[in-house]
Amino acid sequence: MDGLLKQIEEIGIVPVVKIERAEDAIPLAKALFEGGLPCAEVTFRTAAAPTAIRAITGAFPDMLVGAGTVLTTEQVDEAIGAGARFIVSPGLNPKVVSYCIDKGYPVVPGIATPSEMEQAISLGLEVVKFFPAENVGGLPMIKAMSAPYPGIRFMPTGGINADNLKSYLDFPKIIACGGSWMVKADLINNRQFDQIKSLTKQAVDQMLGFTIVHVGINETDEATASSTADAFSRLFGFAQNEGGSSIFVGSGIEVMKGGGLGAKGHIAIGTNYIGRAMAYLKRGGVEFNMETAKYDGSGRLKAVYLADEIGGFAVHLVQK
Repeated sequence: MDGLLKQIEEIGIVPVVKIERAEDAIPLAKALFEGGLPCAEVTFRTAAAPTAIRAITGAFPDMLVGAGTVLTTEQVDEAIGAGARFIVSPGLNPKVVSYCIDKGYPVVPGIATPSEMEQAISLGLEVVKFFPAENVGGLPMIKAMSAPYPGIRFMPTGGINADNLKSYLDFPKIIACGGSWMVKADLINNRQFDQIKSLTKQAVDQMLGFTIVHVGINETDEATASSTADAFSRLFGFAQNEGGSSIFVGSGIEVMKGGGLGAKGHIAIGTNYIGRAMAYLKRGGVEFNMETAKYDGSGRLKAVYLADEIGGFAVHLVQK
């Protein structure tokens, strides 16, 4: 289950979809995939769910598809047989959870109380769904309830939307958030797949939060770098902050004293979650030069360069 949970964590958002008509499954999956979320939890609240899962996994084999609202062991078998790679339930049914564990099926049951969390721990689980998240206390409740249980992580669902997504994902004990704001039933039923794609892309953009942090200018030596930095300061009043290999001018310009990566220089792109940003870019074919990776004192990645230049500039991701 560890590998699958890592994939879910890298994606960050799990669209929770209710499909009434099986013929909507493939265009819906296409909209999610092209919007940047190769993942879906197809709820077993309709008779079309197994057929929809089978259609999606057949058309998009790289898409991470799970079955939600699974209430019985019979539904577990039906979902896995259709191609679901993980099981999600609204509550913690020991019979269903034990059945999944015995079969080796990844399962994320819903919990809302410390007692249910202890029951999940006793069954050997490390990740639970917190549901319905906003109705039972939201992020403050997760933080308070998780404190005595350091080994448990959460996938909150219920009331998550574009406005509160980042606050949830900022808490390190949350691996991903389930949500339906980009895949509302009326959008699916009215076949507004372009709108779903647009809302999905907006959700991904908001989650990753790409921004230009600074631009690096390559100079050949310290004297030239100092002259360039002085020019920016003189013209625009930017303060200077000199380091060993570069001079920062204001907050957006870095002048390199002895060259650096990139034929013309480098551009730093900030992101809210560097791991998720890397996974997102890798899905688009981007490669990284891990020899350039830098880590903080806790061993967490804080910066890394893309393998290829863009317009003569080296580009590196920076954790905000």
